[in-house]
Amino acid sequence: MSKYFDALETRSQDERASALIDGLRAQIARARAAKNACQLDGPEIASLSDLAKYPVLRKSELSKWQKENPPFGGFAVKKPAHIFQSPGPIYEPGGVSHDWWRMGRFLHACGIGKDDIVQNCFGYHLTPAGMIFENGAQAVGASVLPAGVGQTELQVRAAADIGTTAYAGTPDYLKIILDRADADGVKLKITKAAVGGGALFPSLRQEYADRGVTCLQSYATADLGNIAYESEAMEGMIVDEGVIVEIVRPGTGDPVADGEVGEVVVTTLNPDYPLIRFATGDLSAVMPGASPCGRTNMRIKGWMGRADQTAKIKGMFVRPEQVADFVAKHAEVSKARVIATREGEMDAMTVKVESSGGDADAYARSVAETLKLKGRIELVAPGSLPNDGIVIDDQRVYD
Repeated sequence: MSKYFDALETRSQDERASALIDGLRAQIARARAAKNACQLDGPEIASLSDLAKYPVLRKSELSKWQKENPPFGGFAVKKPAHIFQSPGPIYEPGGVSHDWWRMGRFLHACGIGKDDIVQNCFGYHLTPAGMIFENGAQAVGASVLPAGVGQTELQVRAAADIGTTAYAGTPDYLKIILDRADADGVKLKITKAAVGGGALFPSLRQEYADRGVTCLQSYATADLGNIAYESEAMEGMIVDEGVIVEIVRPGTGDPVADGEVGEVVVTTLNPDYPLIRFATGDLSAVMPGASPCGRTNMRIKGWMGRADQTAKIKGMFVRPEQVADFVAKHAEVSKARVIATREGEMDAMTVKVESSGGDADAYARSVAETLKLKGRIELVAPGSLPNDGIVIDDQRVYD
């Protein structure tokens, strides 16, 4: 088994950038050809930085367009093999061609190949996770047991009978299978696990390692397929070769500096479903350098929380984009954070403002105008707010 899925993983940065620019230009042309609400208004692409001049596409907009023009909102979607439903509802197309979801790259990094039988414990009903991982298993030549979720006793029996060697599913369900096998005195051959859809806590990963199972995780969504994945180095998540990932300030489309926490925005180069600057709602950050495993693409830190931090304070919704508007009004302000608390039986709002110089009273007036709420202003030194992507910190307790 070769170390890498293909030569794309070890390209030079110049080679990758050139290929991504070509793919991006083609995707924008496909999106514009649809001639509907999602038609893009932006400059010609001379460099990848030009992508930041295009609008961000949010799930709320996608849902609205799909209702107006079902099932896919008028996007330039090639005839799909499958149509899936996610909460919203939002409908996603699915394909069956080679590595359509780009999950094969991750399974290969897990060491899964043609000699493996993958017990796929992702759901197969309505949502695409089961098909995403099955398509990836086919891309690496593995056999698949389409197990889905539940019926643990039958899952243990099937794994033992057919000699399952690899698991695909949420991080915690494998423990349920292994614990049940131990309780029943059944010896399983599972030594590899490809997980997603939930948090893989270090203690759980160590427990699997102690039981002889190497467990790696991917970051994927129903709309985009695989976005990033772990390798054997287990140092961050390597961005997939078929997407362009940006980290932007929550509530805006403005890229943040490398290392700063922000919202993950993804452009997929899948010609069957052109999504340009699709906002995932997840927080992450770019990691410096390349992975020790030899793959050269950008790395991110993995899931670090949700970017949608909208809170209702004193009966009014406060959104990250409003906070961003406040910051944009003041050149000397680098960052701001809204903190919602309770004082007695009343909501209270404090706005911490990172400023190199400014007047608290003026900021208070600006906050009232922009957020439509009055709040206390606390001036703090530039760089003193945590680098965690939090714009609205709701500290209220309702128990």
